[in-house]
Amino acid sequence: MLKFLISGFEPFGGDTVNPTAALMQALEHKAVERTVIKTLLLPVHFDECADLLIAEMKAFQPDVVIACGLAKGRTAITPERIAINVKDIPSGSYADNQGQRPVDEPITAGSPDGLFSTLPIRAMVNDMVAAGIPAAVSNTAGTYICNNTMYRVLDYIRIEQLHVQAGFVHFPASTEMAAMAPSVPSLPLSMMLDALHGTRIKSG
Repeated sequence: MLKFLISGFEPFGGDTVNPTAALMQALEHKAVERTVIKTLLLPVHFDECADLLIAEMKAFQPDVVIACGLAKGRTAITPERIAINVKDIPSGSYADNQGQRPVDEPITAGSPDGLFSTLPIRAMVNDMVAAGIPAAVSNTAGTYICNNTMYRVLDYIRIEQLHVQAGFVHFPASTEMAAMAPSVPSLPLSMMLDALHGTRIKSG
C-alpha cells in the first residue's frame, strides 16, 4: 500500500481562489487502488508552510510527497526539477500572506545550494501529454513559497536519509480564475485533477 501526502496552498497575491486548494478538497473524495492519500492545505507563509508539511510527514510517514502550487501565467502543468537554497521576493512582487518579504536569504544555512526532485518528473510529464494534458518539466520553482517548501522537504529527507520520493508540481490558473482575468492562461480544474489523480509512482 503506497502512502501519498499531497499538499496545496491557500489563495495569495490578491486572488480569492487557489486551484491547488480545490484540488486538495477533490482528492479527499478520490479512491485509488492500493493507495492511501492524505491531503494538507498550507499557508502562504515562509517557513511555516514547510514546518507544517514536515510535521505531517513525521506523523503520516508517507512513501511519496507531492507539494502542489499555483504558477499563474504558465500554460501547462509543470513538475519542478530543482529547488534552490534561497528565499527572495524581488521589488514589486507580492509579500507572503503575513507580509514577509525576504531578500537574498538562505532557506537553510549550510545546506546544499540546490536539491533535485526525486519524483519521476519526465515520466509524469510524458504520461500527462499522452493523456492530452498540457505538461512540461520546469527548471525553476522560483524563489517564493513554492521553492521554499520544495527545498525544505527535500532537505529534511536528505538529512534524515528517508526512503521517500518527493517534489513539487506547479499548476496554471483555473478556469474560475480566468473568468475574472480572461487574458490569464488556464486549465479546467477537472483536467488538473485528472493529472494529479493519474500520477503513478511505484515503490522501489
